[in-house]
Amino acid sequence: MEPPVRLASTGTIIHGVSVGEVLGVSTLAEARLIAGESGLGRIVQRLNVMEVPDILAWVKPHELLLTTGYPLRNTPQSLGRLVADLDERGLAALAIKLGRYVDELPGDMVEQADRLGFPLILLPNDVGFDDILNQVLTDILNRQAAVLARAEEAHRALVQVVLAGGGLREVAAEVAQLLDVSVAVVDGAGAVLATAGPAEHVAALRESISHEGPPARAARTPARTPAKAALAPARAGTAGRGREFASVPVLAGGHHHGRIVAYSASTAIRDSDVGILERAATVAALVVTRQEAVNAVESKYRADFLRDVLTGRAGTAERINGRARAFGWDLSRPVTVLVAELDPDGDERSAQDRLVACWTAAVRRHDRRGAVAGFSHEVVAVIDAALDAARVAKDAAAAFADLPPATFSTGTSRPSPGADALPEAYAQALKAARVGRQLHGPGAVAHFDQLGVYRLLSLVNDTDELHAFVRETLGPLAADDDAENADLRRTLHVLLETNLNVAETARRLHFHYNTLRYRIGKLERMLGNFTDDPHLRLNLTLALHVLRMRGI
Repeated sequence: MEPPVRLASTGTIIHGVSVGEVLGVSTLAEARLIAGESGLGRIVQRLNVMEVPDILAWVKPHELLLTTGYPLRNTPQSLGRLVADLDERGLAALAIKLGRYVDELPGDMVEQADRLGFPLILLPNDVGFDDILNQVLTDILNRQAAVLARAEEAHRALVQVVLAGGGLREVAAEVAQLLDVSVAVVDGAGAVLATAGPAEHVAALRESISHEGPPARAARTPARTPAKAALAPARAGTAGRGREFASVPVLAGGHHHGRIVAYSASTAIRDSDVGILERAATVAALVVTRQEAVNAVESKYRADFLRDVLTGRAGTAERINGRARAFGWDLSRPVTVLVAELDPDGDERSAQDRLVACWTAAVRRHDRRGAVAGFSHEVVAVIDAALDAARVAKDAAAAFADLPPATFSTGTSRPSPGADALPEAYAQALKAARVGRQLHGPGAVAHFDQLGVYRLLSLVNDTDELHAFVRETLGPLAADDDAENADLRRTLHVLLETNLNVAETARRLHFHYNTLRYRIGKLERMLGNFTDDPHLRLNLTLALHVLRMRGI
């Protein structure tokens, strides 16, 4: 939702008086409205006197234009177009003296003013422009001073709320009291964070917010019932007439954190009230920024503690369980560890924070006492072993899906009986995530117990020895620098997978039977007589598995 729009004008005056109020000053007691009665709510912020024929080059929005008609005396045919030109430039009204230079206004000019809601005012001949200027400008400046004083008072009250440690609820309550309205603070997703005001009015406000939909959508046409009126911003031409609803954004650090919405069931919300709402939004931004700073510190403490637990540096089980309870975690029960790692080729910097948020929300939905924290390249969750870990991972992935093209792979450990066994469970989950990605590609969800022979291979800490075994067993087929050798390795893999079924291997590889027999002979010259040696076949199979796990 965009903030209420005000038509800009030059100078520092941003508030004014309506045309109807201008007609109430003493110098205009004898003035008469000729046309444009529907535009009496237009706001006058400035006054100008029409002294030259090309006045359109000098007028500004929200001006009350005074004239004797002198510049128009020789061009009466231009009067019909003058109203449309002035209205197009955002003027508030035109006040004219008749009889001296212009005897009467053309009928089409009056009709056009009525159609556009542009006030035409007939001035008394005995009133000087200087008297009108002095009185109206004095009223405008007094109104400006009153509005600014009220806004400053409201700002001090709102800042005091924050200095006293108040949050969004207290800010909403202060705004509701200052403006005598109902108030709701809404986050960026459209969820109501805090409300204030009479219960029935707050209910109407909530209904309006729910009917409006997400903030990114265009404002709908207001409905007849107040509860379903769209929270549309004020538009040029409606300024000063007020509205039932008003909405301003809460911005902090260049980010949109939501909005503050106000609803008045009795008096209309005016532009001066919107100004106070904007100040309240600034104060709300301070509250949001303060809370984010607190959350960041708490998140760092949680992450540091969980990292110490998972690496075995957190102390005794009793100490771990005591500190965990302070964070709302229960690590004394049987638990499962899940590790979510961002897959390569994604924008890791922008995706990591989102990954933490999605996993935090998913764990909170399934296990209120579960632990979750974000590390530099991964997110770790510790949840009740009785829960379906795959479902938790699926929920997190569904929430993360709106941030393409980034994906993440998830690994799940065996159930861990308590805090002492968490380092081992963490290592299992980490290996499951990385092996699962190698075997199944990005976005994989793998359980440590489902890795089969890869689980055993992943437990070998000396990876250099594994790679040496691959080179000794496969020889030239271990390298990818030769396309023919890579093709022969593919043939060997399918042969071993089909238990040396030549016909089935030929079918899978789309080879002629004789071509495959030739390839088998070539492979045996390179690797040995594997068709008759089961031990060699086992070594070749293990070497191919290790090669497939390259990079783990």
